[in-house]
Amino acid sequence: MLYCIPKIRKLNRKNNIMLTKIEITNFKSFNEKFTFDLSNTNEFKFNEECIQNGIVNTGIIYGQNGCGKSNLGFALFDLISHLTDRTTEEVFYKNYLNANNSADKAQFRFTFRLDGIEAIYEYSKKDYQTLVSEKLTIDNKLFASIDRNKSTLFEVHAEGTESLTTDVGDSNISILSYISKNSILVDNQTNNVFKKFKSFINKMLFFRNIDDRCYMGFEQGSHSIAHNIVKLGNLKEFENLLNDAGIKCKLNSKEVNGEYQIYFVFNNREIEFHSIASSGTKALALFYFWYQVKQDISFLFIDEFDAFYHHGLSRIIIEKLKETRGTQVILTTHNTSIISNDLLRPDCYFLMDEEKIRPLTKCTDRELREGHNIEKMYRANSFG
Repeated sequence: MLYCIPKIRKLNRKNNIMLTKIEITNFKSFNEKFTFDLSNTNEFKFNEECIQNGIVNTGIIYGQNGCGKSNLGFALFDLISHLTDRTTEEVFYKNYLNANNSADKAQFRFTFRLDGIEAIYEYSKKDYQTLVSEKLTIDNKLFASIDRNKSTLFEVHAEGTESLTTDVGDSNISILSYISKNSILVDNQTNNVFKKFKSFINKMLFFRNIDDRCYMGFEQGSHSIAHNIVKLGNLKEFENLLNDAGIKCKLNSKEVNGEYQIYFVFNNREIEFHSIASSGTKALALFYFWYQVKQDISFLFIDEFDAFYHHGLSRIIIEKLKETRGTQVILTTHNTSIISNDLLRPDCYFLMDEEKIRPLTKCTDRELREGHNIEKMYRANSFG
């Protein structure tokens, strides 16, 4: 059985804008303001590729069941519902507001950095579909804002929007999407940051491979994993990945009713891939489907990324993700065997509970060094 997900375009773009912080209030399990800061880094001289411009480029989140790791991913991807036309999963946004909070709206604040310029996008919603307010500042200057509780008029300060109608009436459209679609912005520093901000949001991707397999962002529509791997000419590379992961095999492909399918090749016959592949092998196929277009993804969040992996395969996946220099990557897991300075560094491992999330470096007064066995320290409760 094929797990259908979007058809992928092969592009050659690199990300040069990064998410540095998100602040969340009154959304799902987050009652009071919850802050996830990716710029709280140190000056370690190992695994330096995990940090770019002082911002975590590859990070892993740990936390007990129910602490909100998945909800953090949903918060990070809430903005694609109103800023893009990408695929979303509205089912994950039921019970949108925190049940212990009496306020009638959730609040979000995203901070981005591009070549030293900071862009801050703030908005509030009553539910998944109902925007209340929006505000975007670029380099400490207001780009656009609206508060629908006060007026249907929005304010915008961007060259190229002078003739734009600023009354959105009863429409629930995002004013940033409205500006982007209905104006020809002059080529200047502020507008270019805005365009790159919009591009970043359009290329964000969330996926997971547990019971409710899903993805959000990046694309629309659906196509099969097998078809895209073959069509993009990556079947041999996928075969090599399986063999590197200890799944010794040879693969072949056939076109069936206009769709490519992948087969395991045995001495006497060939068997369709998904009909006999293990859960872990299928999970690896899903990972590779997205990995083959890593250069096009701006921000990748994989929830329970190694739910079906042996710990050795988990390490292989992390090493591959570290190579995606143009993609900011955040993973969640329960696998403590990969808490290692051989893979990442202490400021890239985050401990999360219901009230806060902090890198290991902020969970102890002890000076952490490359030679420390941070998994052993974690198991000994050295990080609280």
